[in-house]
Parts: sequence; C-alpha cells; structure tokens
Amino acid sequence: MSHSLFFYGTLCHVPLLETVLGRASQTLDVVPAQLPGHSVYWARDERFPLIVAEPGGTAEGLLLRGLNDADVARLSHYEGGFLYDLKPCTVRTDQGEWTAETFFPEPGQWDPGAPWSLEDWAREEATISVRAAEEIMAWLNRKSARDIAARFGQINNRAASFVATQAFPPDPKRDVTQDVVVHKRHRPYLNFFAVEELDLQYRRHDGALSPPLNRAALFVGQAVVVLPYDPERDRVLLIEQFRAPLYMAGDRAPWVWEPIAGLIDRGETPHEAATREADEEAGVTLRHLEPVGGVYSSTGSSTEFLHLFIGIADLDEIPDGGGGLDGEGEDILAEILPFENLMRAVDAQEHRDMPLVTCALWLARHRESLRSRFAI
Repeated sequence: MSHSLFFYGTLCHVPLLETVLGRASQTLDVVPAQLPGHSVYWARDERFPLIVAEPGGTAEGLLLRGLNDADVARLSHYEGGFLYDLKPCTVRTDQGEWTAETFFPEPGQWDPGAPWSLEDWAREEATISVRAAEEIMAWLNRKSARDIAARFGQINNRAASFVATQAFPPDPKRDVTQDVVVHKRHRPYLNFFAVEELDLQYRRHDGALSPPLNRAALFVGQAVVVLPYDPERDRVLLIEQFRAPLYMAGDRAPWVWEPIAGLIDRGETPHEAATREADEEAGVTLRHLEPVGGVYSSTGSSTEFLHLFIGIADLDEIPDGGGGLDGEGEDILAEILPFENLMRAVDAQEHRDMPLVTCALWLARHRESLRSRFAI
C-alpha cells in the first residue's frame, strides 16, 4: 500500500529522515508542501516542534509520496517515541492539493512556545538528533514506541555524549576510518544504560589487521565527579550510598563512600552538572570548581567519561538538604572528615571507589596551593 506523509518539523532535515527510514533521500518522492490552518511552534522548554490548528496559519514542510507500509512503521516507531500519532490532512503543493497524513502530538502533551525554526534546530540539535535516531531505530520491532519514550532522556544524553566525544583530538598516528573495520553492530540491551556489541578488526602495532573480534561496551554518557573541600578547615565531604553493581558482583559491602557524582544532562556543561549534583546529593553550595582532569572510568568495558573536580566549599557542618532524588531511588548519607583522615584511609586501601582515590591523590598534590588561594 502506498502512503503520503507531510512533515513540518525535524524530519524535514534530510540526514535525520534518511536515518529513520533507513534509505537514501534520492529514493524518495519529496516535494515542498503547506498545511493551511495550522502553525508550527517549538514545544515550550523542549528541543522539538509541535503543530497546532490555527486559523490563518500555514505550516511549511515536505510531502513524501509513495511510502510503503515498512516506511510508515519506521516513522511511527520514531515519532511514537515522542508521543505523536498519525492523522489525515490535506496539503497544498505546486501541483495542487494532496491527501496525506501527518504526526500530531497528543492533546495537552506540550504547550507551544516561540515559532519553530528548522534552521535554528539544525544548527544546535541536528547532529545529536541523528545519533539518537540511530539508537531508537535499532530497537524497531524489539521495543515499543512507548518503551522508547520512557528512555528517550537517557538516549538523548548518550547521543549528546557521543557528539561531544567526537570533538576530542584524533590520534595523530592513526586514522580510525582506516584502522578499525566494523563488520556487524548489535544493541542487545536498553534501559537506563545501554549495551552495544561490535564484530570488528583493528590495526595491530605490526601493521596487520587483528582477527575478527566481538567486543561490547556499556554506554553510559559523560558524568561529573566532585570532591568538596574546605581549604580553611582542611576538610572534605564524602557521601555513602548503596551500589547495586557491587552487590551483583558478590561484594558483601555494597554501601560505598564516594565523592559527589552524576550524569551530565543534555544541555548542561560539566560545571553546571557538578554544581547541581552537589546541591542534590549533599546540599553543598560550591564556591569554586577546580578541574582535576577528564578520564574514562574503564576503557575496557564502558564509554563513561568523567569530568573530575575539587569543589571549594564551606564545610563547617553537614549541610541541610541533599540526600539525592527520590525519583532516582537515591538514599545518600553525607560525612565531613579531616583531609588527613581521608588520606590515611586511602593509604590503608580502605576506599574502593576509583574516582575518590584519584581526586584524593590529586588533592594531596595540590592541597597547599588550594589553601593559599581559597582559605578565607
């Protein structure tokens, strides 16, 4: 069966449309079109548009003709994740009126904001949206659109992390487009985190390609780690919380002392995320963030990239507030202790959290400088 669909928003961006449909735009019958009596706005406080009925308005977009059932299923899987459903409409083209369908949002789901601009969206969002669409479409016929909608925030954060990582300097000695050969890609798991598997070969040090290998990675995103430090009182603040992975690993002490930490939300800078997490987890107001470094937490198993900080703060007593977010199942206890007590525990190998040990060792190296600069 042949279908005609009208698009007025992000799917007018050809690379995104091609990713969702899984084929090149040259295979599509695409013409400019308008939907009278409607206007397109940004969804308020969101990064995508919605269409609303509006007398005298005209929604500009694209009409795709000759779509098959499989095309519509792919588009519905993608748009359904945003809580949009197909409804009939009549659009205008240079060739006359045309009966089509378009994706309308669920009534009352979002409020309209400013008038929609495809150019503004493409400049700020397109690359991340295409990456997110790759993950969404990998779950076609395996996860429902509603399942995808429930995890879209995490999918979008992972996409933003991937795009940010692409900006890291390349290896001057190697070209990954030539020195890594991917034969097959599979995504076997999607929840708060995701897992991706590749069958690949890589260029060995002797110049030959490795034999085909299967490798998997836990996709987490970028995160911040903050060790609050009071240079006047020479104290640090640690938090303790239950960590399910340790329990699943067989560790009989899965309550762990750590620095403050959390994932960077889409649109946040590492500094903004560190400030937010300090307030959410411990009720701490940071005076200054001192960068410790940027590191991968486990290069053999995870994509997680950590932005490490020492957070200058006044730690005269345990702050009011904090404790984590109930919606994320967090139950966090804070403790303030002298710097020497922290280092004594590190030297005794009592702490098992790698970011804590890393931040503590950095602080030991730079502590006197911080005290001279920030002690009141």
